[in-house]
Amino acid sequence: MSIVKEGYPFIFIPLLFGIILAFAGYGSLFSVIGILLILLSLFCVYFFRDPKIEITKGERLVLSPCNGRVLEVSENENEKVIRVFLSVLDVHLQRSPVAGKVTRIEYKPGKFLKAMEPEAHIVNEQNIITIENENGKYLVKQIAGILARRCVSWVKNGDVLAAGDKIGVIKFSSQVDLHMPKNVEIKIKKDDKVVSGVTIFGTIK
Repeated sequence: MSIVKEGYPFIFIPLLFGIILAFAGYGSLFSVIGILLILLSLFCVYFFRDPKIEITKGERLVLSPCNGRVLEVSENENEKVIRVFLSVLDVHLQRSPVAGKVTRIEYKPGKFLKAMEPEAHIVNEQNIITIENENGKYLVKQIAGILARRCVSWVKNGDVLAAGDKIGVIKFSSQVDLHMPKNVEIKIKKDDKVVSGVTIFGTIK
């Protein structure tokens, strides 16, 4: 298992200060604070983990862009949408749901409501990655939450992706939405647990 590079400051800074305080202040309050910082560092190792997975292969599949629990499955006259909540225990990197080309990356400043709030996907800070192929447009929305204050994109306009390629990470608990064309037949439901690059969200009809 590897660690995403965005996690390094959150791991090594508290680890360094934790070790210094734990040993320099042995038997005092500083020692307790040092131990807590070391535990925080170990948690960040877990949080920023990048486990090795087997990408699901197949024709005309739409894969989950993230790990988490499905909050909502909906559709309107233009598209279908799946919203997923990521707890602090979930893997927080995102993957491309389909093979295609990155045609737009849009950052939207906003609020930091809890990711499970109904309006969070509208008013919260977010990063929108648009991926296009012959079947249409797929929008992966990285949405900040009350703890997640930074959405990071690892791709740029013009990048050509395979399904399951890594595209970004969100720092701490958050939400990811996937907007898909109407011709996708949804294969999951609310409250399902999903795994990035593994779980099949739908098939293209």
